[in-house]
Amino acid sequence: MAMENPFEGKEIWFGVGSQDLYGEEALRQVAQQTGEMVDFLNATGKIPAKIVLKPTLKSSDGVKAFMTEASANPNVIGVITWCHTFSPAKMWIRGLEVLTKPLLQLATQHHKEIPWETIDMDFMNLNQAAHGDREFGYIVSRLGIPRKIVVGHYTDPEVAEKVGTWARACAGWDASQNMKVMRWGDNMRNVAVTEGDKTEAERVFGASINTWAVNDLVAAYEKVKDSQVKDLIEDYKAKYDVAPELLDSRYDELFIAAKEEAAMVNMMRENGCTAGVDNFEDLGTLPQLPGVGPQRFPSEYGWGFSADWKTSVLVRIGAVMGYGLEGGASLMEDYSYNFVPGNEFDMGSHMLEVSPSIGTIAKPKLAIYPLGIGGKSDPVRLVFSGKPADAVVVSMADERERFRLLMDEVTIVEPQGSLKNLPCARAVWKPKPDLKTAVQCWITAGGSHHTCMTTSVGREAWEDFARIAGVELAVIDENTNARQFEKELELSEMYHRLNNRH
Repeated sequence: MAMENPFEGKEIWFGVGSQDLYGEEALRQVAQQTGEMVDFLNATGKIPAKIVLKPTLKSSDGVKAFMTEASANPNVIGVITWCHTFSPAKMWIRGLEVLTKPLLQLATQHHKEIPWETIDMDFMNLNQAAHGDREFGYIVSRLGIPRKIVVGHYTDPEVAEKVGTWARACAGWDASQNMKVMRWGDNMRNVAVTEGDKTEAERVFGASINTWAVNDLVAAYEKVKDSQVKDLIEDYKAKYDVAPELLDSRYDELFIAAKEEAAMVNMMRENGCTAGVDNFEDLGTLPQLPGVGPQRFPSEYGWGFSADWKTSVLVRIGAVMGYGLEGGASLMEDYSYNFVPGNEFDMGSHMLEVSPSIGTIAKPKLAIYPLGIGGKSDPVRLVFSGKPADAVVVSMADERERFRLLMDEVTIVEPQGSLKNLPCARAVWKPKPDLKTAVQCWITAGGSHHTCMTTSVGREAWEDFARIAGVELAVIDENTNARQFEKELELSEMYHRLNNRH
């Protein structure tokens, strides 16, 4: 089993701006040199989607046709623009107004160094991107269109890295726009953070969030073939340290866990869903509270899973953005602090649903342990500790009239003890800038106790995604000051209320 490649068949269209004023020879050089640049960027291996150079844009009609076609093509996840020469910005207005795909403005040029001894006016007329980029940038800013701006020579490794990160955010946005979330039952009773406006979420993020009866899942469970269950158990044996009793005296319980995973997977696939949610208060006649299956959703299928739909959406987006990179995405939930001075940490966990996709110190153990909630048989679950890595935790909050994303940059560390009596997956991390400041700021911003942790992509990818979505992202990092953070939240709230694109 493996996650489907979200970049398969996807393209980023490259539109280079110029004008007829410069003549055919200059336009030929524009196309040739831009082609060399696009070929170079594609060859770096740092950009997961193919960049496709389109014919040079020289007129308002040409720009509008380019933007219209890109917007209508489901395989196009983003558009890059660059002005090789001077490209009068009024010719971009109609096209930019119809563009619905994410935009990146590349501020670069073909030559790396000014040819000090040979430069003449012919060279200046052809190579005036510093001129053209400002003209283009003015009109995009005037129109209020959000875009990523990448500056530097196209051969600079940092340029390809930033374009690649943005491409991942574009794929995350594409996944969000085409996401269906399967909720088995409703939210946990009386929990505020799991609530939210699902209709508004579809308008803002594109994700369609709907409910399927638990009885439907029970019916799917009854239809699962033994061969599918046995294949899953073989996969468990290959990837995890399976407790001996699960392969012997308690094999029937392992079989039930795998059968529940198969039922959930079958329902998800039949309905084209890429994120799921369940509720231990609403399980119908399922024998076990699903454990190992939901834990494997991000790692094996690239799907989101969480105890609430908002975080499930984020986990799916994080899994797509991080495809092919080390690490992954998972539900995380804050549980306990270590307040020892100079040794302050946060420990996140969840009784069942943390995924090994984030990386594990050792091979995850697949075992069965008692669970005092849910009223079902003891669940089979994966137990592990997250391995040291840089990561971010991101939450989505419904702020009544809008959504807010909140992020903290963290460093996962090894637990300082065995945790031998804790029968669930967990990660221990040092928040930035420090535990007390991070917690104070998180609470001030109304951040959820449910988060998406990503160890594959970090701050920049989520910033690019938030910009594309037009949604607030409040960031807690090494430079955060609690008093200043509160003031920034107030300013951000005013900005997003006044400038709500949605």
